[in-house]
Amino acid sequence: MNTFLTSDTHFSHIGIVKFLRADGSPERPWDNTEEMDEALVANWNSVVRPKDTVYHLGDVVINRSALPILARLNGIKILIKGNHDVMRLEEYAEYFKDIRGVGSLDGFVLSHIPLHPGSLERWKGCLHGHLHSNRVMRDVRVGNLIIPTVDPRYLSVCVEHTDYTPISLDEVNKRFKEQQE
Repeated sequence: MNTFLTSDTHFSHIGIVKFLRADGSPERPWDNTEEMDEALVANWNSVVRPKDTVYHLGDVVINRSALPILARLNGIKILIKGNHDVMRLEEYAEYFKDIRGVGSLDGFVLSHIPLHPGSLERWKGCLHGHLHSNRVMRDVRVGNLIIPTVDPRYLSVCVEHTDYTPISLDEVNKRFKEQQE
């Protein structure tokens, strides 16, 4: 049994297939939600087995008509609610073993929106979603220059950062360690 993390699947969200990155390229490589949904389900089930645990860090579906897609996903699922997860808890409870606002795992705090840096002192770091292809940045002073750099205390598990596939906790720890170096 393995543990995986993901976020921001946005199943059946018509707008997400139209979103663009800052450079003007598409946020997601599909032309419509049907293609996106099928690819996300196939990617998920290619790595997650029925007894694995998956922490979904929010924005799972946009409208309730997409909820039945979740029954097709392998694993024991735990939802850390995102800003778009606005339906009644009992609607999610059919598909998730547990539903939380925030969580913890292996020394990390789990949230949808990255936590304020002042809230990280007791954690190894923050695993989050919400930012899609963007990253949490901080300014680093080098001489008289201020250079924006990726903040190594945060790791995004948005599907845009994980090849649209849930990422294992082992890979999360590896990536987080690499950021620290």
